Amino acid sequence: MRRIVHLSDIHFGRTDRAIVGRLVEAITELEPHLLVVSGDLTQRARKKQFAEAREFLAKLPYPQIVVPGNHDVPLYNIFKRFLDPLDNYKEFISRDLYPFFVDEEVAVIGINTARSLTVKGGRVNDEQVETIRKRLDPLDEDLMKIVVTHHPFDLPGGYDEDEIVGRADEVMPKIAKCGADIFLSGHLHVSSVTNSAHRYRLDSGWAALIIQAGTAASTRGRGEANSFNLIETDRPFITVKRYECSIPPNGFLLATSEQFTQTERGWSRM
Repeated sequence: MRRIVHLSDIHFGRTDRAIVGRLVEAITELEPHLLVVSGDLTQRARKKQFAEAREFLAKLPYPQIVVPGNHDVPLYNIFKRFLDPLDNYKEFISRDLYPFFVDEEVAVIGINTARSLTVKGGRVNDEQVETIRKRLDPLDEDLMKIVVTHHPFDLPGGYDEDEIVGRADEVMPKIAKCGADIFLSGHLHVSSVTNSAHRYRLDSGWAALIIQAGTAASTRGRGEANSFNLIETDRPFITVKRYECSIPPNGFLLATSEQFTQTERGWSRM
């Protein structure tokens, strides 16, 4: 079994410091095999905010898969936004925009969906799809294969379709061919687990779980307490646990736990 902590949308520059402290405590106690951060480490992509994010990540368990989000691209510095949008991210967090982890049970690849030409929206390009396929295709089918993006490939009910990552309909069939089992994302500040089969009806019958994390520490909540996910994989089973912090002195507590099993027809909720 592998235990993966999945958090997103921390937004240094707009965080509750008490929540950040509790977040470090909770994740450290869980002792995950892998930490995944699906973007928006900062509020305005400033050096001071990235320095805080780097200090935060240094306190958490390794290995880590981290990808940028749209807030990690400068909004008001037009020169940087278009000529070197991820300059600060690369300086303080990582120069690797295709972080990859693989062991005997899981394979995880992250890609950057943030773009300079859009303020909120994201996109997947052909080069990124090809990199995903090159990394995941040769691997054993028994591995749980996971793709990490900031912008989601699916939405919970009530959200505008524009929130889905750009070119999703075009690239999803290509990613499906390499056997991706799980997609991890953030962006919406709302936790959810959906089945790709409801949106992407592919001839192969392939289906993946699309798991979104809420905001881990931002004060910009959207009706949901600060939270993160713990994902436990043990093929063909997966458990998705959500930990929430409503009152900082109480810390992060288990709020929900959902179990799924993978069959020839895709994922089923248990």
